[in-house]
Amino acid sequence: MEHKIDEGEEVKIGIIGESGLDTPIVLSDRRECAVCTPFGKPSDIIIEGKIEDVNCALLSRNGRLHDIMPSNINYRANIWAMRKLGCTHILVTHTVSSLRENIHPGDIIVPHDFIDSTTKRAQTFYDGAIGSPFGVCHLPMYPAFCERTRFHLLKAANELHLPIHSKGTVITLEGPRYSTVAENNVYRNWGADLLSMTLCPEAVLAKEAGILYASLSFVTNKECWCTNQPIATTHEIIYTFKKQIEKVQRVLIKAITSITQEDWTEDILRAKILVCSNFSNRNELV
Repeated sequence: MEHKIDEGEEVKIGIIGESGLDTPIVLSDRRECAVCTPFGKPSDIIIEGKIEDVNCALLSRNGRLHDIMPSNINYRANIWAMRKLGCTHILVTHTVSSLRENIHPGDIIVPHDFIDSTTKRAQTFYDGAIGSPFGVCHLPMYPAFCERTRFHLLKAANELHLPIHSKGTVITLEGPRYSTVAENNVYRNWGADLLSMTLCPEAVLAKEAGILYASLSFVTNKECWCTNQPIATTHEIIYTFKKQIEKVQRVLIKAITSITQEDWTEDILRAKILVCSNFSNRNELV
């Protein structure tokens, strides 16, 4: 994968989230964009435009009809398309369920780490297939997210006086089923605080693409380990998210404005150098 390193590269923010996330967001110069990638089609049409005069690109991760199950999402095409459109940052939203007593439905979390428990998803662009970048990328995953971008999400929530958890470890499951009590207890023992079905490999691929990535996660329910409350149904989970979507959008919009008030040249450069310095091919071994 070639990375052009330009001084003073203009910030452009990609937003990947749940179906309907873009509906109340006011985009000026709104246009729909179909992007072709070596890995196939993204989940849906990408909507480009300006939010508070900032260039942005919005994508529904599961499709606008929410008809793509987690394991069938084309994560590589989604991230590649964002990179192709020139995104320097990606802010994402995830609905997550709680594995901890102190994390409740309605809470917002900016996770700092993850555990990937998926088994069926393409984890890298460098897979040796025709059309893929040449070589193998052994990508360091510490830190798991861009810390500076995380800070702006936290800052936005604080300025809006919204309670927010500043850290959390998310485990990503294959899905689409929910987990058992025994599985919940294993994940809790591993140190997981939250459960998602879509964070990985999205976070890995964004880093492999040299894009600064952070997640704004919204807690919709507690997992079945919590015996003192009824297990939430899928319809109840969707209702909880839709009821709070405006709050999530307010944080995103404020963070977008805040991000573009700073110079990101060095961070963008370091993200690209990280990828360039951690892939190998046979030409380098000669």
